[in-house]
Amino acid sequence: MKAKRIIPHLNFWQIWNMNVGFFGIQYSFGLQQTAVNPIYSFLGAHAEHLPFLNLAGPITGLLIQPLIGAISDKTWSPKWGRRKPFFLLGAVFCSIALFLFPFSSTIWMAVGLLWILDAANNTAMEPYRAFIGDKLPEDQQTFGFQMQSLFVGAGITLANLSLFVFQKYLPGNSANGGIPAWVYYSFFLGSFCSIASVAWSVYKTPELPPTEDELKELRKAKENSTFFTPLIEIIIAIRKMPKVLWQLALVYLFQWYALFVYWQFITPMLKWSLYGVSEADEMKAHKFMESAKSGIYVAASDLTWAKSILHQVEVAVGQTGLMNGTYNIVTMICALLLVSFAKKFSSKNTYVFCLFLTGLGIIILPFIRNEYGVLIPMIALGIGWAAMMGLPYSIVSSAIPHRKRGIYMGVINMMIVIPMLIQTLSFGVIFKFFLNSNPSTAIVVSGILFLIAGGCVFFVNPSIPKRD
Repeated sequence: MKAKRIIPHLNFWQIWNMNVGFFGIQYSFGLQQTAVNPIYSFLGAHAEHLPFLNLAGPITGLLIQPLIGAISDKTWSPKWGRRKPFFLLGAVFCSIALFLFPFSSTIWMAVGLLWILDAANNTAMEPYRAFIGDKLPEDQQTFGFQMQSLFVGAGITLANLSLFVFQKYLPGNSANGGIPAWVYYSFFLGSFCSIASVAWSVYKTPELPPTEDELKELRKAKENSTFFTPLIEIIIAIRKMPKVLWQLALVYLFQWYALFVYWQFITPMLKWSLYGVSEADEMKAHKFMESAKSGIYVAASDLTWAKSILHQVEVAVGQTGLMNGTYNIVTMICALLLVSFAKKFSSKNTYVFCLFLTGLGIIILPFIRNEYGVLIPMIALGIGWAAMMGLPYSIVSSAIPHRKRGIYMGVINMMIVIPMLIQTLSFGVIFKFFLNSNPSTAIVVSGILFLIAGGCVFFVNPSIPKRD
């Protein structure tokens, strides 16, 4: 007879400490959401190329997270544990990539560093999701995932507000082209947060040791393992995947496509809707500044105009940081409050409401012409983001076999990155030929897709029993 695994209840601060590392990981994601696309623009990229330049996220997530999940399920070290070695290694490489990113001198250098950064983040992310299932009994898992949602909000908030504050108050705001000095400060801060927060969780949180039966299974699996074993296990897991995960995949198709559109086009939208700067104006201003730096004569009036345009572009990036920071502050506030709503109205119904609210908030964004007015829809997005980062995991967690938790958390991430991959390959064409290269229309499309995602949640049946 197999020994039954006993998972003890944890107190508030134990759950807090185990999730602190999520703060640094999400600071990195916050910079990716807000600063990477503007850096591409600073280096001369066109808006229609932004989806293609962001291929790193979906591809590394598609390949790395399920593989790391499969490997971590079969890993155990008495000193380091099962999941912690992976998110510690990911944090180290993430910290290095963040430090180097603002030194990018060309678009392709920035693209290469983004691939490293995304690979590192994905190495850390999946084991952290599985960590909650490993450490908490089922009646505490909603709280645990929403605690992660709180740190998602905290990390991304600091990332976005650091961009706003450094751009506004610290010296080095350059209108001479290239990457401004204030961008460096945010990435350096992120480099520190990434490694420091993960190290805290690694130090403070022991992992539950496997039972004797589980150790025997791990040793047997190691003996029979080949190079292709993790890939085979992923294929088998997908083939036997609980039906509720297929239902969630439909929700994620629209939800994450919508989020990627928002993250890519919110700054281009603000440049035009708030500051009247078109992409053509920005490209022309960059050419004037490059000509002046190369010693080519540029009229003083043209140079003044170019500096003004590039300054407005920087202000738009800072405004994006303020907006994204605002919605993540709301996420921090709402993350744990949603636990009570989920208990009263069910996680499914709460999730539906939050997605509908998010969609409506994003649809009205392009029609607001005030720097502070655009912060109001961020309240809706913040509530939605808090739900997206926690409730889907609590809905499907009970249907996932314990011994395959790492693989299935990786498979859930595949449901995130496949829509992102579809978006990066398709939306550049849609943006140029069907939306007339209008970033405001792109944002409206994002909001509509959120409404569709909310409708799809009605088809999710969380009561489906797990399959081992």
